[in-house]
Amino acid sequence: MAKYKLEYIWLDGTPSMQNLRSKTKIEENFSGKLEDLPLWSFDGSSTGQASGGASDCILQPVAVYPDPQRKNGYLVMCEVLNADMTPHLSNARSTIKDDDNDFWFGFEQEYFLWNPDTNKPVGFPLNGYPAPQGPYYCSVGTSKAFGREIIEEHLDVCLDAGLNVEGINAEVAAGQWEFQIFAKGAKEAGDQIWVARYLLERIGEKYGVGINWTCKPLGDTDWNGSGMHANFSNTVLRTAGSKDVYDKICSEFGNYIQEHIAVYGPDNHLRLTGKHETAAIDQFSYGVSDRGASIRIPVATVQRGWKGWLEDRRPNSAADPYKVAARIIETVKGVKI
Repeated sequence: MAKYKLEYIWLDGTPSMQNLRSKTKIEENFSGKLEDLPLWSFDGSSTGQASGGASDCILQPVAVYPDPQRKNGYLVMCEVLNADMTPHLSNARSTIKDDDNDFWFGFEQEYFLWNPDTNKPVGFPLNGYPAPQGPYYCSVGTSKAFGREIIEEHLDVCLDAGLNVEGINAEVAAGQWEFQIFAKGAKEAGDQIWVARYLLERIGEKYGVGINWTCKPLGDTDWNGSGMHANFSNTVLRTAGSKDVYDKICSEFGNYIQEHIAVYGPDNHLRLTGKHETAAIDQFSYGVSDRGASIRIPVATVQRGWKGWLEDRRPNSAADPYKVAARIIETVKGVKI
């Protein structure tokens, strides 16, 4: 009888940015279907999610993908539940109010490949900096694109796992890259981002390279930070046909600046400075094709007669896509059209 390696993946209780955790369950003759995955448990006292005296937390499988890196393997994304089967406090996925999958999300996940020996991005010399940014965005060549073998392998395994990656590119800073994932349904989009992050971390182990998700790893320098721009739409945005509708929705975001910033990733004040293609953290703006605004209205949306999507440029690379999606959905649903 065939035996299958099921990698149960979950988010721990680390404040600010939760870490990925995982462990392997061996099952015979697994069908590959979500409904056939059993619940499992783990020691929450070792992940910041329970006390030692009542340490059991429950793993509820919510998505399953083939694991291209393991024979007879599957990647199992899980929600964390308390022992009484209620959602754990760290379980942001359970707060998403999108049961009909009306909301579509496309996340642009930026990150740095990090050299642990120099504590700098790959491509950076031991002392000082490489040439100023400008030639690295969407670049090719050994003096401009660094770590391509890693991101190419990551793209392949993501596609083999069935993740809906829609593109990759080198980003503005040296050693900085991006992948984009789109899904119809906020929960599925979040699941796929987390699994893609997991696969990238695991590939990094192979190459001895770290993945730096922090939003401004190079500090107060003239190097871009990393974002996780959130492109989103629902039926209203996809069919509006009216600039007024877009103005109402965008303006509503301006009423909840702090509520959004609170879940848009740690240390965002370091990134949202009004420089390097960002808006200031304490201000709100929107505009057509404006990458310096809080929310960009894509020119394609206007060209289609105000039928399309919006891009919130404020979420950073370390943000939890579940929390980002939940807050965006709440704001959009609060608009009276």
